Amino acid sequence: MFTGVVTAVGRVSAVTPAAGGVRLRIATSGLDLGDVTVGDSIAVNGVCLTVIVRSAGEFEADVSQETLACTAGFAAGGRINLEKALRLADRLGGHLVSGHVDGVGAVTRFEPAGGNRLLAVAAPRELAKYIARKGSIAVNGVSLTVNAVNGAEFAVNLIPHTLAATNLGELRVRDKVNLEVDMLARYVERLQEKQ
Repeated sequence: MFTGVVTAVGRVSAVTPAAGGVRLRIATSGLDLGDVTVGDSIAVNGVCLTVIVRSAGEFEADVSQETLACTAGFAAGGRINLEKALRLADRLGGHLVSGHVDGVGAVTRFEPAGGNRLLAVAAPRELAKYIARKGSIAVNGVSLTVNAVNGAEFAVNLIPHTLAATNLGELRVRDKVNLEVDMLARYVERLQEKQ
């Protein structure tokens, strides 16, 4: 589990073929790996990956074809949002994020809004029912509050801190982003199905 509060922006330093997918080498750029061991989880652009090799300032993780088919943002040289797994004693500054990406959206608008930026994303149609105004959504692993919803498109407001502390400030129209809807919405839907 994660909170969607990004603690560092790293870089994909290498992508190599691996059994059933690829192996990523991630330069962590300030993410303290001192308490990370092989087998731990780290959210990489919102995708929960397992550390299989760790060294000073970097780690490696395997990504299956299944994960590659439903996510975006693992190109060599790309900047990626990083968050270590939540510990039970940690503050929950964002919302509960599983690191299991629900789909890939496309940026439709990215424009100034006062000192902030308005980010609008077209989500896959099947996810639209889980996205609600004033609800939570994770975009590339960043916990955000939805400000507006229009069909499958939603808009969020990015404050200067979020723009500086994540890779969201680098987005452009048509860029692909990883989306994870609020897990509470999924549980509510499942409970209603049982009634």
